[in-house]
Amino acid sequence: MPTAEVGDLKDGDFLLDVREDDEWQAGHAEGALHIPISEFVGRYGELTEAAPQDGRIHVICRSGGRSAQVTMYLVQQGIDAVNVDGGMQVWQAAGRPVVTDEGQPGIVI
Repeated sequence: MPTAEVGDLKDGDFLLDVREDDEWQAGHAEGALHIPISEFVGRYGELTEAAPQDGRIHVICRSGGRSAQVTMYLVQQGIDAVNVDGGMQVWQAAGRPVVTDEGQPGIVI
C-alpha cells in the first residue's frame, strides 16, 4: 500500500477526503476535494476532472482505513495515489489546520 505521512505533505499537494458528509462538515483540510467513500464510484469523474494529470493523489479519511480502500482502487486504475497514514486524526494532532466550509476552525469527528 503506497503511504505518505502527514508531515510529508506540502502546501498545494492534492488531497482527496473520502469521509462522510457529517465528518467533512465538522472539519476538513482546506482545499481538499470531498467525495465520500459511499459515493465514490458514482462520482469518480469528479476526481479525474479535479486531480492533476501527472500528479499524486493523497487520500485521507479519519484514521486511514477507508482511504486505504480508495487508494488501492486508484492504484489498480493506474493512478499515482497514496494513503495518508493516520488520516485526519494525525493531521489535527500534527497541528495542521482543520476548517469548516465557512472557514472557521473545525474538529475531527
